[in-house]
Amino acid sequence: MKTEYSIGFHHSIIGAIKGKKIVFAVLLSMIFHWQIAAQEPKVALVTDSILPVHLEEVIVISSYNKALEHKSHHKPLSTLDEYLESSKKVNMIKRGAYAWEPVLNDMSSERLSVTIDGMRIFGACTDKMDPITSYVDVSNLSDVHVASGQQGAEQGATIGGAIDLRLEKSNFTPKGWVGSIETGGEINNEAQIIGGELNYSDEAFYVDTDIIYRKAENYTAGGGEEVAFSQFEKYNISANAGYKVSDDQQILASFIYDEARDVGYPALPMDVSLARAFIGSISWKQSSFIGDLKNWETKLYANSITHIMDDSQRPDVPIRMDMPGWSDTYGYYSQAELTLNHHKFLMKLDGFYNRSLAEMTMYPNNPNEREMFMLTWPDVRTINSGFYAEDEISLKESSLKLSTRLAIQGFNVADEFGLNSLRIFYPEMNQRQTRFLKSVSAAYHKKFKTLHVNGGLSYGDRAPSVSEGFGFYLFNSFDNHDYIGDPDLKNEKAIETNVKVSLPLKKINIGLEANYFHTMDFIIGEVNPDLSVMTIGAEGVKVYRNLEYADLYNISLDTKYEITPEFLWTGLISYHRGTDQDGQNLPFISPIAYNSMVQYTTGSFSGSLIMRGAADQVNFNPVFGEDRSNAYTVFSMALGKSFPVNNDTVYVKAGVENIFDEFYSTYTDWNNIPRMGRNFFMTVSYAIN
Repeated sequence: MKTEYSIGFHHSIIGAIKGKKIVFAVLLSMIFHWQIAAQEPKVALVTDSILPVHLEEVIVISSYNKALEHKSHHKPLSTLDEYLESSKKVNMIKRGAYAWEPVLNDMSSERLSVTIDGMRIFGACTDKMDPITSYVDVSNLSDVHVASGQQGAEQGATIGGAIDLRLEKSNFTPKGWVGSIETGGEINNEAQIIGGELNYSDEAFYVDTDIIYRKAENYTAGGGEEVAFSQFEKYNISANAGYKVSDDQQILASFIYDEARDVGYPALPMDVSLARAFIGSISWKQSSFIGDLKNWETKLYANSITHIMDDSQRPDVPIRMDMPGWSDTYGYYSQAELTLNHHKFLMKLDGFYNRSLAEMTMYPNNPNEREMFMLTWPDVRTINSGFYAEDEISLKESSLKLSTRLAIQGFNVADEFGLNSLRIFYPEMNQRQTRFLKSVSAAYHKKFKTLHVNGGLSYGDRAPSVSEGFGFYLFNSFDNHDYIGDPDLKNEKAIETNVKVSLPLKKINIGLEANYFHTMDFIIGEVNPDLSVMTIGAEGVKVYRNLEYADLYNISLDTKYEITPEFLWTGLISYHRGTDQDGQNLPFISPIAYNSMVQYTTGSFSGSLIMRGAADQVNFNPVFGEDRSNAYTVFSMALGKSFPVNNDTVYVKAGVENIFDEFYSTYTDWNNIPRMGRNFFMTVSYAIN
């Protein structure tokens, strides 16, 4: 399934648009209504077969020569953050121009399982400035699989769902040598992008290599206001290789090196001088295993992340600080499939070991005062062993998917200094603890002639994160509080129910989707007035606690209409709500949001016009540092064309984002950091066939 960018509903939008922007909204509306009137008599039913239920979105990545295959992509060579934000299900918390944090079902890092090709990876930053998505690039990905709720339990214990970033592989396609060079630029932030790939593949062997470099200066918001400390520089190198030992046996290997330097975070009091990752794996696959067990795959992997925060480039800091962090993970998984009559089973064993360590050194401006040092993550060792199983049952005109995950997770605070620091607050704290994690899910799919109905019910839980359980004076600049973990937190648990109704016809596809999470022992920070702050200027100290429960609701309506073979219209509108047991608003809950896109593709030419926006955020909570974010609507457009050069192909795409230079920020923009103003971009891809 291909991601549908831009989403919206013209009826909800026209009233919110002023001046010359109405022209674009009316244009979209007129095209839509005119084409429905002209095409409606020709609509026919789609005769598709019953498929197992997967409430999953697949985001197709358009890098290098894939841009030639997917001309519909609005902006080739955009960052992965921009790709994820353009999806149906994912939002992004933005602290700067780089390394945005994914949000799924209004839940972020702790409640999600984010993997790279099934590999568990954990960031090394106590301030979430290095989400897992920041350590890959569009250059080494083929697609991103987004699974909601317990549909994502295959990748690990989760509450909100899973995001799996899947690496691009030639997979023994006999293409011989192929390659490409791609470059791009943006005007607003003077961004420079250059990359290339060189691949070889035949029936028995393949190797894929690529490299990409990005550099950007400070960007300007709408109206020309410069956003200081929004620069970044990054490069990414990756390689994948595969060798067929026999017709049904193959050995695969992958490696990624990612490094970012001089990364500014305008919404935070600190920047990043270095964020570096080494990510590697080796896999064994064979189509026949034991008896009726098929498609056996076993992967061993390791990754090491270093992240260094500092404020040395900031003027007038009350006290200078260095905050390095390290995260090392070693893991495996082994899975196989079994098909018996109407049942298709998947069984998976997996496990990982992670070491997370972070520290802070404060340097007083007075040279006669001593430096201050503390461990903010006290060398926490986490070991997890799990078993996942699912059964997809094909029934007449319907299907049923049952799944479960069982896991044991242990924590060990290895550093005595850090352990004793936490024992100031928890004198009876054990150095080690063990937790049991459980998940069970049922998803049902029924076809009623042209109508498809999906429904599901699930239960899952998760252990506290390293910060929630063992964090020591972690400063949150959003609500201006220091945070302290609680090792005695209960596991967070959630009951989820979801439903999706879709009507796929020949020319039009309409889908209505909703889910509800009742989360028990919801983990969140609460003020402890008896504790003193560590950070200069902080308003107080919060300690992570379990709320009795919290409720989250999400509902969305999306449409896709093939106006003509060349014209495609897509749109989506969504509503979200989140409250605790006292009816208080939860943080980072999306207001009503909408997107809409008209897309034209014919032969070597493509073009797109996008409108996206949101209503006022009225359900905010000042206790968490939130305030009202105003409604906004922004427009973007792009044009692309491919040219044959001998036996090769050149693809050029140019466009402009935020056409009307709107000044705005969204509910996920940390400390109301404004978004980028008008931005012209251009990319050029040269594919060697």
